[in-house]
Amino acid sequence: MDSCEKQLTQIDLKGMKEFSVENGVDEAAGEKQRIPFFGSMSKNKETTWVISLFIFVHLVAFFCTMIVNNCWTKSHGECTLMFFQPLHENPFLGPSSSSLDHMGALRRKFLTNKSGLWRLFTSPWLHAGVFHLIISLSSVIFIGINLEQKVGSLRTGIIYLLSAIVGSLTVTLFVRNSPEVSSSAALFGLIGASVSGLIRDWKSFDEKFLAVMTLVIIFTINFALGMLPHIDNFSNIAGFFSGFLLGYVLFFSPQLRKPALHKGLYDYGVTKSVALKDKLDRPALRSVSLFLFILMVAGLVVAAVRDTDLNRYCSWCHYIDCIPSNKWICNIRASSCKTTEIRGKTTLRCLRNDKFKILPFTGISPARLEELCSLICS
Repeated sequence: MDSCEKQLTQIDLKGMKEFSVENGVDEAAGEKQRIPFFGSMSKNKETTWVISLFIFVHLVAFFCTMIVNNCWTKSHGECTLMFFQPLHENPFLGPSSSSLDHMGALRRKFLTNKSGLWRLFTSPWLHAGVFHLIISLSSVIFIGINLEQKVGSLRTGIIYLLSAIVGSLTVTLFVRNSPEVSSSAALFGLIGASVSGLIRDWKSFDEKFLAVMTLVIIFTINFALGMLPHIDNFSNIAGFFSGFLLGYVLFFSPQLRKPALHKGLYDYGVTKSVALKDKLDRPALRSVSLFLFILMVAGLVVAAVRDTDLNRYCSWCHYIDCIPSNKWICNIRASSCKTTEIRGKTTLRCLRNDKFKILPFTGISPARLEELCSLICS
């Protein structure tokens, strides 16, 4: 009898060990187990419908922007690759300033009255051009899918949208008289959330140096793009801090010792047996981060409603947003031109410096005339 009981006990222990190891929970090595930061925490990868939806909206918005731009007709063939404005107008190979204005980009003159506040919700979906679109969305796909597989669609969507809105609010403090888009703010929110997740559970991840360098490279490339016209770098900075704080508020530590996978509201690619106290661990850190985020949003809302212009108090801040060059315009100055139409040609002469340009067509819209006049006078 004792011999039979001993054999049954050995079989049970062996079965438990195999079940534990199969789910990555070897009790002897569980504490030393590490997971890759850029990679799914389980073999059952979660859906990535939130990031896919955002990518689709961005592509549709850019397609509509280029239809509105209609360079071949409105600029009478003076286009790059038939569809895009000349590079001295838009170095990103994209639409004109007037087209960005029409689609809802932010500009100082539109914020002097409250009727332009709707642009806070349209600017996050616009891109400055093809180069911006490709680099930004590629980064969103890489960072966003990784986060969505780890923390779930709900949390990723919240971070993405709130970072985008915070970025737009920040644009109102620094924007000058040139159209600015804030679509990269959401990307920087995802980067900030990734950084907070990496710091928060530093010991749970392997290949930390590779993860840090990847985030730094993506951050640097997209921040460098923000130093060119039409992309607001201040929105990128605000989006990063927004995502960083929200990461501490919404994330919880990976539970590596639970076998049953679960997809739900608080999904972290882990289990349904994760207790609420584990999901809401470190309450002091969560509370402080949430308070700082609310404080930041409240301050930005008040500043936006009051039409605050921080450029009046910071003479060098605009260099963070756009580096001046003779190849593009960072700030469109109010200019006055004399317009003459003779024999199917339009002559624009700047009254400030007497420069002029002869265009082999007529019937130019007032918005386009203002844009061309600024180019001539700059």
